[in-house]
Amino acid sequence: MTPELAALAATALLQIVLTMVAQTAFTKDVGRDGNMGPRDELPPMSPKTRRMRRAIDNHVENIGLFIIAVVLVSLTGKGSLFTAICAWIFVGARLVYFPAYARAWSPLRSYLYMIGLAATLAMILTSFF
Repeated sequence: MTPELAALAATALLQIVLTMVAQTAFTKDVGRDGNMGPRDELPPMSPKTRRMRRAIDNHVENIGLFIIAVVLVSLTGKGSLFTAICAWIFVGARLVYFPAYARAWSPLRSYLYMIGLAATLAMILTSFF
């Protein structure tokens, strides 16, 4: 497995773990029945739980571009130490982004987002050259 594909696998595992953490907080706030029900009318969630759910949404939005970057690098044969480092920078940024968002560490979370996006963009651009 290439380092870029390993980073993609790590990103998928990270999503599973972070979703479980966010869902645990959600269940704590709304109860088991609220979590398992239609969720039409839920009691209020804590600010931290709402931030965790937004962080998960942001994570999902960013995975698509990262998948494209990994596929492009893999299919064009442009994988290198540079693209491997970029891929793992993305994983690291996403790993720290979640607690930064959950704990309202601003502007750190915005910087982490930009670091992950820049690493993804660098991989995409590398596939052209």
